[in-house]
Amino acid sequence: MTNALDQIGECRAATASSHQFRLIVGIPSAGRRDILAAVTPHIARQTRLPDEIVVCVPSIEDADREALSRLPCPVRVLVSAKGSCRQRNHILESVPEADIVVFLDDDFLMAPPYLEQTEAIFAANPDVDICTGNVIADGITGPGISVTEGWQMLRPHGRPKGKHLPVSPTYTGYGCNMAVRMSAVRIGGLRFDENLPLYGWLEDVDFSRIAARYGRVVSSPHLVGVHLGTKVGRTSGVRFGYSQIANPIYLMRKETMTARHAWVQMGRNLVANIVKIWKPEPWIDRRGRLRGNMLAFSDLIAGRLTPQNIERLD
Repeated sequence: MTNALDQIGECRAATASSHQFRLIVGIPSAGRRDILAAVTPHIARQTRLPDEIVVCVPSIEDADREALSRLPCPVRVLVSAKGSCRQRNHILESVPEADIVVFLDDDFLMAPPYLEQTEAIFAANPDVDICTGNVIADGITGPGISVTEGWQMLRPHGRPKGKHLPVSPTYTGYGCNMAVRMSAVRIGGLRFDENLPLYGWLEDVDFSRIAARYGRVVSSPHLVGVHLGTKVGRTSGVRFGYSQIANPIYLMRKETMTARHAWVQMGRNLVANIVKIWKPEPWIDRRGRLRGNMLAFSDLIAGRLTPQNIERLD
């Protein structure tokens, strides 16, 4: 992992004196320059701007620095080795003064009050270490959602809903929008598990269950967002299919995922790949995923199953 970073933005809006925390938005991205450039301008619509946006990419060419520099708050671009977990960890390590880091996927749109209400939830609930929002539409389960369509869905959610912001316990934060209290990160030495390479599938579950040892993991219906589910730059079908088996078994052995959750997760994905291989969705490589499933089971029987094996697959 390199330490290269590029300060590309200057603050054009002073931090409001009413802010209780130093709140950072962290965005790992790879090979998705255009979607990153299309989504990040919408952060300027927030009723509470982040104190800084930190983008982490494997190549400086993955970030449109000119587009990012137009945002009304400081922006940094970090360069690290490729991999969701590695990039998230680099963000954590680069913000020693942060109180809250809101991790967003590069294709996640927040309703305007999202950050303001995140800060309010953490202030009102000092025992909350992770808070995840209400994804009202998730393009990952379909062909994807355009930026324009996503923003139209968020228009009814443009105003804060009041001061009472209830939260509910949840098993895991959703990695596309997951706010983390940094005091818990420091006390527990929390990091995303870099043994889950590349797309890092289920890294949010692993991180959440470790964080749950120190405080509560919750969700809020008031933190509204849309996950566009952009298909560009995602892991190949074979690799993702392998991870569908290897990663739950790894987390089960690590005891950050229960056996029930792991087997339900694997069973659901395996059945979907088998059933839908005959009439696959145009945006999903079901044949590749099923092949990856079978390779993982073969490695499990042979005693060589590990999530890192995807790095040698096509």
